[in-house]
Amino acid sequence: MRIPLAMPDLSGNEERYVVQAIRSSWISSTGEFVTRFEQEFAGLCQVRTAIAVANGTVALHLALLGMDAGPGDEVLVPSLTYVATANAVRYVGAEPVFVDVDPRTWCMDPGALTARITRRTKGIIAVHLYGHPADMDAINAVAAAHDLWVIEDAAEAHLARYKGRVVGSLGRVATFSFYGNKIFTSGEGGALTLDDPALERRLRILRGQGMDPARRYYFPITGYNYRLTNVACAFLCAQLERRQGILTRRQDIFRRYRDRLDGVPGIGFQPVAPWAAPAPWLFSITVEPERFGMTRDDLMAALERNGIETRPFFIPLHTLPPFAAPWRARGEELPVTERLAASGLSLPTYSRLTDEQVDQVAAAIRGLVR
Repeated sequence: MRIPLAMPDLSGNEERYVVQAIRSSWISSTGEFVTRFEQEFAGLCQVRTAIAVANGTVALHLALLGMDAGPGDEVLVPSLTYVATANAVRYVGAEPVFVDVDPRTWCMDPGALTARITRRTKGIIAVHLYGHPADMDAINAVAAAHDLWVIEDAAEAHLARYKGRVVGSLGRVATFSFYGNKIFTSGEGGALTLDDPALERRLRILRGQGMDPARRYYFPITGYNYRLTNVACAFLCAQLERRQGILTRRQDIFRRYRDRLDGVPGIGFQPVAPWAAPAPWLFSITVEPERFGMTRDDLMAALERNGIETRPFFIPLHTLPPFAAPWRARGEELPVTERLAASGLSLPTYSRLTDEQVDQVAAAIRGLVR
């Protein structure tokens, strides 16, 4: 049988809670599961509040609106990330300025930030890439020195820890995605986490078409319909109930991959900083063609022929058509980003993946060494 890259685990109370939401008739953006999810997720992220939204991209858009980012502003983002991070910056009329990543974390390099800061720079989006936290103390220190705000993009890093602290609590505001391939999922869905009551009020108004919560159908600002449904939150409540089991199984899969692939010539593992407890999202490796005997793309094609789905690393954002022209004008290079993007791939990772399937994937890779 084909082994997919990702598959949701809906083996708990998902169906029961969804039926409960349907029978209650509360299937839109209010209901007990919305309230329950926001309270539980805020507690898990060790913040005052969580705001459920339609997906991770709109969470980023709202976060940027909350930070008053707009035309003429620049926002520093890593180039090695999903395109939504930079797209959201463009949504508010600002311009993303790309930063290289640190080879020790694959996340934004704090040492590269200062050189990118100009008088137009307003903030930083720190992405916790492939589940590994960015070095938030160092990033926040640069931000404080230049009076910048920091948004965490934690779309891939549910409940990861940085120096013992949970991601989602390390910037002014954090954003999450609950897309179908994420550790916890509602198919589509997202959230923002934060501590500031005034910012929360503004974000909730923006999320709900700009309506004043104290005066129905009075809209003091232009807002958006970015709400998440009670049905989707029913999924998330069921997922969070089983969070430890889901995380433990995924961590077991990570360990098994490492054990089975250890010592394979040319195969490198995602680094883990001593202060990090990454979220086990997708097990990711790099391929050194000279030692392995084929390129990353050739390995992916060979695994596909063996019924194993994989995924390449993100294409560097500064090379994509919407962003390439202004970046070329800067005449700068991002060598670590480009090297990782050309050599990295993610292997099948989901809690229903069996030990035998992990062994099958690893054996296929070992069998392709030349």
